[in-house]
Amino acid sequence: MSTSLATHADVSAAPAPVLSFSPVVLPVPGRPVDLQVRVSVPATGTGLPVILLSHGHGPSNNLSSLNGYAPLVDFWAAHGFAVIQPTHLTSRTLSHLVADAPGAPDFWRSRAEDMTHILDRLDVIERTVPQLAGRIDRTKVAVAGHSLGGFTAALLLGAGVKDPDTGNVVHLVEPRIKAGVLLAAPGRGGDVLNGPMAERMPVIGAVDFSTMTAPALVVAGDKDDSRHFTDMGPDWHADPYTLAPGPKTLFTLFDAEHGLGGIAGYDAAETTDENPERVAALARLTAAYLHTQLHPGAHTWQTVCEEVTAGPAPMGRVEFK
Repeated sequence: MSTSLATHADVSAAPAPVLSFSPVVLPVPGRPVDLQVRVSVPATGTGLPVILLSHGHGPSNNLSSLNGYAPLVDFWAAHGFAVIQPTHLTSRTLSHLVADAPGAPDFWRSRAEDMTHILDRLDVIERTVPQLAGRIDRTKVAVAGHSLGGFTAALLLGAGVKDPDTGNVVHLVEPRIKAGVLLAAPGRGGDVLNGPMAERMPVIGAVDFSTMTAPALVVAGDKDDSRHFTDMGPDWHADPYTLAPGPKTLFTLFDAEHGLGGIAGYDAAETTDENPERVAALARLTAAYLHTQLHPGAHTWQTVCEEVTAGPAPMGRVEFK
């Protein structure tokens, strides 16, 4: 089913100047290195909803860290969100420090726990970042993640996962998170997880989306064919929508590969489908979705969804359940 709708100022107005501060260093007992985060916020405004952004596990040294995803972060912060980006232990920037740490190499549990630590320490973050104190609305929290970060977001939104080491089902749901965006997230396991990466990252195939009950927007590129994990084709990345209960929304991004046009960084050479217009549309659409989820009754999503999916050259199609 498609939606239609009129521009909301939070997404379509002129962007505000953005303040970005990093690193905020949060010592975490038992973590092999301190948790470092970047915080990006508009220069003015109060009652800012929070987006926790989980990076992927790409080939670059720095994009998979608090230094990545500027095309999304800049837009979200410029349109009224406080965006908090951790450097997870999977980051290549830390590989020389944590290669032998418990949980390596995928650190699936630690990645989700990073987000809980951030929410537990929002007071520290507010005191540390200049001009931020008193400006965050702690009742309005969302999570977004790309690729492996989408897997992390799914766990925080309620998906279960069978621990490959123990066989026990683990739930790391974070009830303070009200909604999420999964960008090119991995899909189901079982027989379809048959690529060369399946044995190297068995936890990817151990996820159970049937308990992911929180509202989420799943973004899947219709050219995102992850043969290293599956021969299921691009539909694999729609699994978090297909296999999870509602309320869920699926945005299929036309002609997009795994980089979704280049969301991980400006002019990143590893982006196989570089398309600034695609990235701009995705930034607006995700901001509109989260604004509407965190502000019930707002028409932001309807407006932007119509703009992105209508006309002679739509960027994608929307389904929901």
